[in-house]
Amino acid sequence: MPDLDKLSILIAPEAKALGFSLVRVAWFSNGAQGSDEPTLQVMAERPETRQLNIDDCAALSHRISDLFDELDPIVEAYRLEVSSPGIDRPLTRLADFADWVGHEAKIELSEPMDGRKNIRGNLAGVEGEEIHVDDRKAGRLTFPFSALGHAKLLLTDRLIASTAPINSDGADEVKAEPIHDEAQED
Repeated sequence: MPDLDKLSILIAPEAKALGFSLVRVAWFSNGAQGSDEPTLQVMAERPETRQLNIDDCAALSHRISDLFDELDPIVEAYRLEVSSPGIDRPLTRLADFADWVGHEAKIELSEPMDGRKNIRGNLAGVEGEEIHVDDRKAGRLTFPFSALGHAKLLLTDRLIASTAPINSDGADEVKAEPIHDEAQED
């Protein structure tokens, strides 16, 4: 498996040059979407919208491909997948836990703390390196960011409402086309 920290160091400036923030660099050795090749997944976002469109993904993919063609940091064959983090996004940076306060998340700690490894609740904020979560059953839980294994937002009505598309021009427009019925022509 390639060194993801080193790859992130290479990729972050390419994302930044396009005005994006790097969200995650991940390696999936079992391939993706039916592929036998491993997949390098790169997630990025525009800080002001928390989204990327298809042209943004293509631009970042080209920059990464050009850089990796030159440096060849991954020895084996792989697929490059560049995407937006999506609505039920992974929470990978400390700032993510602050930015999404009030939203429900599913969190897996790297090691059990107080007998718990899995937490599900509303994000309640960040103090220094400590993350606060209001768990439905256990109440307020606090853990250090360093104890984080994996975390992601859960799809809820509140999340959907807060991540509505930035530009929805034309989304409500319906174009009515006249129905042409050949049987009525006779």
